[in-house]
Amino acid sequence: MPRRFIDLSVPLEAGIASDPEIMLPQIEYFSHKDTAEQMAGFFPGMTPDQLPGGDGWAVETLTVSTHNGTHLDAPYHHHSTMNGGERAITIDEVPLEWCFNPGVKLDFRHFDDGYIVTPDDVDAELERIGHTLQPLDIVVVNTSAGDRYGQPDFLMKGCGMGRDATLHLLEQGVRVTGTDAWSWDAPFPLTAQRFAKEGDPSIIWEGHRASMDIGYCHIEKLTNLDQLPPTGWTMSCFPFKIKAASAGFIRAVAIMED
Repeated sequence: MPRRFIDLSVPLEAGIASDPEIMLPQIEYFSHKDTAEQMAGFFPGMTPDQLPGGDGWAVETLTVSTHNGTHLDAPYHHHSTMNGGERAITIDEVPLEWCFNPGVKLDFRHFDDGYIVTPDDVDAELERIGHTLQPLDIVVVNTSAGDRYGQPDFLMKGCGMGRDATLHLLEQGVRVTGTDAWSWDAPFPLTAQRFAKEGDPSIIWEGHRASMDIGYCHIEKLTNLDQLPPTGWTMSCFPFKIKAASAGFIRAVAIMED
């Protein structure tokens, strides 16, 4: 049966508004001409002009966070414990069976930036699309941040998945979720405004911290979610295996059987 693939990952790119300034990635590019002497140095007696076209190899050096680009957060990122007190697992310990499953898209683009999604909102959208969640479904939310990646207002865009809404998904067996926003939670600047008024620390990172009760992973900075139907596709989101890390880069892909 023919398959169609939809790339849900943003490219890792420097010089755009993808993360807070203190977390921005840096990429140093070395062209074939830059490295010709380096390559020739591995072979005593060779000069760069003896290489085909005088070309060495193209290489890049990255200075990045594991949370740059499209990535999967491990429960360890959210808190030191999960499942009510167990040691939280790191990205190299995430069960692979969590990372390749039927995908479900919830369209929350109509919610205001900073809105906190509730269990009722989740249920209403599931009813609209006619889907009953199954264990290990991968649930992604399409927010107003979806088309703003790299733009100056990206970090201010998107609704947030509240603690109750997150637990509502997890209690139904979901173990991987995702968003096209910078965070699974509401934008930090908007949460900071709420905290200044309310003084309630429980609103900070409330969706992430749901992992303390039920361990789960989520994907951040997805793209092209608007190209997906609500159901009928498979999500692949295997993370790069980094020892004892809080997250891993992924090439998130939706696989559709045509």
